[in-house]
Amino acid sequence: MSDNDKDVAISFDGPVATVEICKPPHNFFTIPLIRHLADAFEDLEADRRCHAIVLAAQGTAFCAGADFSNRDATPPQRSPRALNPIYDEAIRMFACAKPVVAAVHGPAIGGGLGLALVADFRVACPEAKFSANFNRLGFHPGFGLSVTLPRLVGVQQAALLFYTGRRIGGEEAARIGLADVLVPQDQVRSEAAKLAREIAISAPLAVQATRATLRQGLVEQIRLAVARESAEQNAQFKTADFREGVAAMAARREPHFKGE
Repeated sequence: MSDNDKDVAISFDGPVATVEICKPPHNFFTIPLIRHLADAFEDLEADRRCHAIVLAAQGTAFCAGADFSNRDATPPQRSPRALNPIYDEAIRMFACAKPVVAAVHGPAIGGGLGLALVADFRVACPEAKFSANFNRLGFHPGFGLSVTLPRLVGVQQAALLFYTGRRIGGEEAARIGLADVLVPQDQVRSEAAKLAREIAISAPLAVQATRATLRQGLVEQIRLAVARESAEQNAQFKTADFREGVAAMAARREPHFKGE
């Protein structure tokens, strides 16, 4: 990753590397950002100094998802089988062998939730907000969430979060297993680093081998999932319901979908 990639920064504290998203305040989800994160993960996978990774963010949000109010963020028209290039980057991130702890100090929405679920563990606070708001915007969930969310919280709870698009706070996230550690907001980063250091004390080859066993088949599942997610999204981005979902979000009102 070049020095010009200012939206992502890497720092070291002993064997723990922190990968920081630097697009405050909202850290909106974009192809360049996710590509640079995937580059950072690949660099750290090859770096023997790194035994564990903390994924953190500047600003008020961990990652507020895609900014659909920005015309540049409007999904391009693709053929049904064309894979969204952002999902190639997702596969690269999930393929990283090093353990990851996410420091979720604020909203993790849509694709931002997908990004938080790349990590093995999530440290959050009561102020954090989690939402798989895709259906509320008129399209299918993405970034592998159709695999990772039910794998983490169970199919029933995942379905509830997907179908409603509801936002839940850190306390509810901890209750259902979406967050692993809950601390005051000003301690999220330090607590995530503490957990990463605790992991880093263990033998790195043994940790990585154990992680590979526990996550066996996950990358392959993600690869299949994003192909379906992308195809569904490509079709739904052309619908009136998607346009209504985005308009309703911009106007902060309930959407009025017609199933077309």
